[in-house]
Amino acid sequence: MNACRHLDPLDRLLDAAQNALSTLLGSPRATRPNPGQSEPEPVLDDRQRQHAAGLMRINHTGEVCAQALYVGQAAVARDAATCAHLLQAAQEETDHLAWCADRLRELHSRPSLLNPLWYAGSFAIGVAAGLRGDGWNLGFVVETERQVEAHLAEHLQTLPPADTRSRAILAVMKDDEARHADNARAAGARRLPMPIPALMAGMSKVMKAVAYRI
Repeated sequence: MNACRHLDPLDRLLDAAQNALSTLLGSPRATRPNPGQSEPEPVLDDRQRQHAAGLMRINHTGEVCAQALYVGQAAVARDAATCAHLLQAAQEETDHLAWCADRLRELHSRPSLLNPLWYAGSFAIGVAAGLRGDGWNLGFVVETERQVEAHLAEHLQTLPPADTRSRAILAVMKDDEARHADNARAAGARRLPMPIPALMAGMSKVMKAVAYRI
């Protein structure tokens, strides 16, 4: 991703297109070691493996959405510090994306077939949020991370107990999401008015239900 610098509309479009292609079609590279690699590969029966794969597919899709959201927000951010904050968070989400992709392969599964749709919708939401101003921009970061942290906590409870590899990945992701939210609050995030958080939660619920299976 480019540093926060002035881009004309065509450059911004090309930059966003490049990120979309690398997220959806490329092999994301993590900058940090996969937390699950130090854990032994668990012995899971078919039902447990399918459930773990469904949960990791949801989390992979969530990271696709996070990439799109933050890149869309950064594209229209008015302040260089806000832009830098968003791109830094997006880089850490790339780590999460790579770790989830690795775990899906280990579980002999695949990402959601609808990831292009999730990416497009999240990018549009990110741009819309960014156009409202940097305070609202950061407010969306806080609410997004709060909801992601909640569903990661739920997944940590419902993963097969033996799947310590997936559990190690989700635990680090959960800590990262909480830190992103704290950083956004410190940077001047505004509290989102109702019904925006409820609408975000409703969209997330639909995504999780679909991505678990498709």
